[in-house]
Order: sequence, then C-alpha cells, then structure tokens
Amino acid sequence: MSAENSASETLLDVKGLKCPMPLLKAKKALNELEPGGLLRVIATDPGSERDFETFSAQSGHALLEFERRADEFVYLLRKKDA
Repeated sequence: MSAENSASETLLDVKGLKCPMPLLKAKKALNELEPGGLLRVIATDPGSERDFETFSAQSGHALLEFERRADEFVYLLRKKDA
C-alpha cells in the first residue's frame, strides 16, 4: 500500500488488500485531505466496487469516477466540503 501526492490529487495504491482494508485506507487518506481534495484509489478486490459506492452515498464524499481495468478497480473521490 502506498500513497503519493501530486498537485491535483493523492494516489492511494491498495492493490492486494482484501475487504475491508481498501475502504479503511481510503477513509484514512480522505481524513488527511483538505475539503474538496481528490483521492484516486487503485484496488484489486472486486468487493471494493460495492464498498466505495455505498461509502460515497453514506459519507457525502463524491465518487467522481469509477473504472475497471483488467484486474484493477480505480476510483476517484472528492472529499466533501467541511
């Protein structure tokens, strides 16, 4: 697992982690962002698709993009405003 910051978004690589770890790591990374900050998550757990959709609907953080690439699931989240 690794996280990298760029000027526009933070990248969180949680490939290889199983539920619930991808979501828990994403929650932690979102907590460290400023309101409106972007977090791109790359996961390999198929269950993460349901987890991130539900999390976004319940938390108020916006799920801006979802892409399935072979064995990877890529999410772009925007942290809700304070």
